[in-house]
Amino acid sequence: MERYDWKRTISVNILILKVLGLWPGGDETYKPNFYMLWSIFSITLFTIGHPFFQTINIIFIFDDFEAVIATIYVTFSEFLIILKAYLTIKNMKILKQLMVTLDSDLFQPRNAEQIILFEPGLKFWKINISVFWTMALGTIFFWSTYPIFDKSVHERRLPFLAWYPFNTKISPYYEITYAYQVIGVTFSASTALSVAALITAYYMYIAAQFVILSDDVRHLYDKSNNSINFKMKLINCVTHHRTILKFAEESSKFSNWIIFGQFFSSAATLALTMFQLTTVAAFSSEFFSLMGFLASITLEIFMYCWFGNEVEIESSKVAYTAFESNWMDRTTDLKNDIIFFVRRCQKPLKMSALQLFYLSLETFMKVSSTYLAISSMKSLNIKLQILRASYSYFALLH
Repeated sequence: MERYDWKRTISVNILILKVLGLWPGGDETYKPNFYMLWSIFSITLFTIGHPFFQTINIIFIFDDFEAVIATIYVTFSEFLIILKAYLTIKNMKILKQLMVTLDSDLFQPRNAEQIILFEPGLKFWKINISVFWTMALGTIFFWSTYPIFDKSVHERRLPFLAWYPFNTKISPYYEITYAYQVIGVTFSASTALSVAALITAYYMYIAAQFVILSDDVRHLYDKSNNSINFKMKLINCVTHHRTILKFAEESSKFSNWIIFGQFFSSAATLALTMFQLTTVAAFSSEFFSLMGFLASITLEIFMYCWFGNEVEIESSKVAYTAFESNWMDRTTDLKNDIIFFVRRCQKPLKMSALQLFYLSLETFMKVSSTYLAISSMKSLNIKLQILRASYSYFALLH
């Protein structure tokens, strides 16, 4: 059987990470070469520079509450994106090793039937990522063009409020700064989407490996096999199970702080964005950009919870599939080995963020209910309720 290429599913995502300066070629980490220079340049100028100039501007507009909110609701997410980029670079060795593990013989499907079993999960991941990118690109488009649609471009208005050490009202500084902001927000959004896609892809791979393991356990018994072959297949299943758990552990080392930061910051971001919606004209370009931003945040949380939930579901099935195999005529030693393996598999694998809360559909429902509470906030109590909503959002996760 031809080797299954796991990387093909995320090939586009890897390519985007390379363009962003977040994925060195091959199985190697960063080295002093041209790509490292590009990484330093692109991340410093666009991923870090864009929110930096927005943050500096808050000093000059601090007395204007609405202007501060219009700046903070974006920069809050952009600083989280900087954290995502930093953790991706810091954990590059782990990420590359996970890719090597994916290509190992142990992670390969044994037959075409197993591919049919796990491919629906891969297709669902692709659909979610496609929708995620569509929402994000739509948000970027409306962010970048609303000064044109509302004709404030004639007043030299930029898409984002920011401070620069030159006069942006005159040409060609205005056009250059406008282009810089569009490129900057595109880099930031692409970083956020690509990192989220990578994390959920790892979760999707873990669930797929449990599907393969379950099928292997289901077909442990074969009348043509002797006790030696049966034991070798059982040892292979045990080794596979341990490798999957190790893969999940390494994935969590990378994703822990990212997911924790995403859940923690989403409360304030959602509240600030909802308030911002009350200050813009309905069905304007800025209105649609805010709606797309809200939808993107909600979908990202949903993907973490959905694919984390899939890991738990598929891992819980392994113990039950052992009873679908007729191994009762094996020796007592082999029966004891199977019972020990089954007892180990009875505890499902749960993906979490720093062991504070599990990624499951139950968690997503709690988040959604908090989102609805935020959406019903009254504008008269907006300052106080933003803080309350942020705290209740985090408390509901426990």
